[in-house]
Amino acid sequence: MKLAIVIAALLGVFLTPIFANDNVNENNQGNDGGNSHQTVSINNDKHVANIDSNNGWSSWSSVWDYGNGYIATRILSKKACIIAKMNKNVMPDILELPQLIKEKKEAGSRGPPPVELQFAVSKTRVSDLAQYGKSVESMCRGIPTYVAREAHGDNYSGQCFKTNIMHTMTLNYCS
Repeated sequence: MKLAIVIAALLGVFLTPIFANDNVNENNQGNDGGNSHQTVSINNDKHVANIDSNNGWSSWSSVWDYGNGYIATRILSKKACIIAKMNKNVMPDILELPQLIKEKKEAGSRGPPPVELQFAVSKTRVSDLAQYGKSVESMCRGIPTYVAREAHGDNYSGQCFKTNIMHTMTLNYCS
């Protein structure tokens, strides 16, 4: 009986980090005197990270659904949502994301630049959000939604919306 209690306790200690939820917050004072606030909430049970960037008219929210393999970004100023396939070769693993954010914050400008991905946004609206999973559907429901594909070497001048996620990744959505 005592052995079963010890084993259960040890399993609890080792499995808790796997099933835990992480929250990371960051406040920035911009060069122009503006404020921005970014929050990353990670649900390890559902394999989903929610990122909210509150920066006035440039605010956006994003959901990274690792289980279904999609990223959805809701851009408030454009009143639109963009869905892209997650590149798992480049995206940080959901379990490593909190530590990566912490390391990037500590390194500041001395560290390597964030990984940057560029996406070309389609002009065709998505009619069925359910195919992208519940997290993406919830993020984009009720607003015009478009699919984007990862663009390699494409050159877009000034037509991009940039999201920087805690200095770890930059996603550029270009039309």
